[in-house]
Amino acid sequence: MVLNYALEKAKQSKTPRLTRNISFHPHGSLCRSAGPPSTSTCCLGAVQPVHGLGTAGFLRREGRSLGAGSPGPLKVVFLVLASLCAWYSGYLLAELIPDAPLSSAAYSIHSIGERPVLKAPVPKRQKCDHWTPCPSDTYAYRLLSGGGINKYAKICFEDDLLMGEKLGNVARGINIAIVNYVTGNVTATQRFDMYEGDNSGPMIKFIQSAPPKSLLFMVTYDDGSTRLNNDAKNAIEELGSKEIRNMKFRSSWVFLAAKGFELPSEIQREKINHSDTKNNRYSGWPAEIQIEGCIPKEPS
Repeated sequence: MVLNYALEKAKQSKTPRLTRNISFHPHGSLCRSAGPPSTSTCCLGAVQPVHGLGTAGFLRREGRSLGAGSPGPLKVVFLVLASLCAWYSGYLLAELIPDAPLSSAAYSIHSIGERPVLKAPVPKRQKCDHWTPCPSDTYAYRLLSGGGINKYAKICFEDDLLMGEKLGNVARGINIAIVNYVTGNVTATQRFDMYEGDNSGPMIKFIQSAPPKSLLFMVTYDDGSTRLNNDAKNAIEELGSKEIRNMKFRSSWVFLAAKGFELPSEIQREKINHSDTKNNRYSGWPAEIQIEGCIPKEPS
């Protein structure tokens, strides 16, 4: 009995071992064999489940799937388009970035978060340094008295400096310029020292020599009152001055007069600033003063 059992085991060991092979039939069918490779069964158009697994489960178990061996055509097209887009984006970026040093680029990036600085445009210069332009049918003027020892008086008419430090024709005392009202041309300029000498007489003659329809501009530098006599004050008062008799030592004074015609009442004509040891801007001198405006031209 023992011998018969041994012989039976030997026969079983010579039996070829069953194997499970999976292959694909040329016609698209999945073939399954459960024995030697020489014998197989093909199921046309279907996959037979194995050991209770579904088709998908069986394929996952065996690590096989239809079409998994090579990328699909859609993936190839997507990769090509993505490459083209990346290249074109780099090209545009290179064109838009200016050719500037790295330091400039870094500063530009740093300044993005900063507040923008608004710069007001430089105002256009007007005649005689007015803030606003005079109409075309008017004359622009500006009178500036002296202020301190180094602040000289100035007379400007139609943006021309008639008297001033640059011209060298302004000095201590009363400085006068005469302008033809009709043509706008300068007739004469003269300076009269009122601290030393007797210059009131010559100044009276100069004022009286102005022809009719003349503009007279008067400004002081330093002292304009010490040697100014009463006759000179009368001559200036006849031209319309309201402050000439209030002149004191080193008073700052400016005056615009018209001879032979009347100026519009709204035009600023006269201003005065007296010397005061407590309020003087400069040591011994009051602050300079000025008047400016636009004189209507004579109708043509």
